[in-house]
Amino acid sequence: MHYFSQLFNYDHPWSHVVIGMWHKYPNPHCSHVVTIDVVDRTVDPQTGVIRTERILGCKQKAPIWIVKLFGGSEDAFVREVSFIDPANKTATITSVNLSLSQFATCYESIRYTPSLDGRTTFAQTAEIQARVALWRSAADKLENWLVQRFEQNAHLGKIGFSDVLRQLWENREQQQSQ
Repeated sequence: MHYFSQLFNYDHPWSHVVIGMWHKYPNPHCSHVVTIDVVDRTVDPQTGVIRTERILGCKQKAPIWIVKLFGGSEDAFVREVSFIDPANKTATITSVNLSLSQFATCYESIRYTPSLDGRTTFAQTAEIQARVALWRSAADKLENWLVQRFEQNAHLGKIGFSDVLRQLWENREQQQSQ
C-alpha cells in the first residue's frame, strides 16, 4: 500500500473555492477527465449540508504491461461524493476508482477549510493499494505506477483549479472595479 498527501493554501476565500469546485472540469490541465455526471444531490434540511455524488469519466493511457496483465482500456470511472457544510465552512470530497477495482483501489480524500488569513486550506490524501496478492512484484510495480500517475494528476489538478479560481474571481473583480 502506498500513500500520497499534500497540504497547501489557495489564495481565495472558502466560499469562492467551494463555488469553483463545480467549475473545475473541463479544463486544459486536467484533460484526462472527459465526463462528469451528477448521480445524486441532496440538502439535509436540518444541517444544510449539501451531498453530491458524481461519476467522473477519465481517459488515461496505461503502460502496455498493465494492459496486457490486467486488461481494461483507456476509459476509467471514478465515484466522487462531496459534502459541503456551509454552517461550519467545510467541504469534504472522497473518491474511489470503479474501473479495475478488482486489481487496485485508490481512495482519495480532499478537505477544504478556511484558514485564519482568509485563504483556503486544501488537504489531500490518497491510499493506493494493488489487490494482486499472488504476484507481489507485479503489485509493487502497479502501485508505484499508480502513485506516480496520481501525483502527476494531483499536480495538474492544482494548477488547473488555480486557473479556474483565477478566471472565476480575479476577472470578476477586475470587471467590477472598472
